[in-house]
Amino acid sequence: MEVKIAQSEEQFQDALYVRKKVFVEEQNVSVEEEIDQYENESTHFVLYDNNQPVGAGRFRTLDGYGKVERICVMKEARKGGSGKQIMMSIEQYAADQGVTKLKLNAQTHAIPFYEKLGYEAVSEEFLDAGIPHRTMVKPI
Repeated sequence: MEVKIAQSEEQFQDALYVRKKVFVEEQNVSVEEEIDQYENESTHFVLYDNNQPVGAGRFRTLDGYGKVERICVMKEARKGGSGKQIMMSIEQYAADQGVTKLKLNAQTHAIPFYEKLGYEAVSEEFLDAGIPHRTMVKPI
């Protein structure tokens, strides 16, 4: 498996494909909430398995933080470190941009995954797209 930064429209569409499969179809988030006004200012990452998109995430800078968003892996590709591979690629990219702290809003079921990667929950639980989340941060 290989993570690529979306450099073409096709790769961007691959990222959106995975996000729609996971967030819209699987988790019932509306397309209008999932595809938002930050797409063009974000750097998009796509995880490929034999040239097929199976994972995605995006990164942007906001208020002095690197904001990690829309991390997802399709059901058939979960386990085996797929999510970690996406996160490591985003963290390396952020470090290369001079970012020193990262922030993300984790779905509560995913908090243990992010904790293993060194993130710490810093907020109370809140709803985003009807799904419970907590904000997490990590210095890099």
